[in-house]
Amino acid sequence: MDDRRAVGQRWEREAETFLRRKGLRLLERNFHCRGGEIDLVMLDRDSLVFVEVRYRTKDSHGSGAESVGLRKQSRLINAARYYLMGNRPDASKPCRFDVISVSTKQGKPCFEWIRHAFEVTEG
Repeated sequence: MDDRRAVGQRWEREAETFLRRKGLRLLERNFHCRGGEIDLVMLDRDSLVFVEVRYRTKDSHGSGAESVGLRKQSRLINAARYYLMGNRPDASKPCRFDVISVSTKQGKPCFEWIRHAFEVTEG
C-alpha cells in the first residue's frame, strides 16, 4: 500500500507541474476532511479548481478519468464544500471540478486534462 501511495503522490506532483505550466496556481495539496480528499486545489484565473489526479498503468480497465464515478464525485463535492466553509479568501469564486488522467506511453507521461469533468447538481 505504501508503494501505491508513493506512486500516487509522484503523479500528483507531476500533474501539479503540468497545470502550473498551463498557468494555474496551487493553493493546497492533498486537502483532507472527513469523508474525502482533494488532490489539488488550484486557481485558474478567477476560478477555484478542485483537481482529481488519476494514474493508470494500463487502459484495459478504462482511463483514469473514467474511474471517477458517481461515488467518487460525491466525495469530491463534499470535500470541496468543506474546503469552502473554511473561511477561504477564494471561497466566493466560481468553482469547477477537473480530472487529470495520467498514463505513460513509451516511458513518457501523457496527461489528459478534463476541465469541468462533472457538475454539481443541487437536490
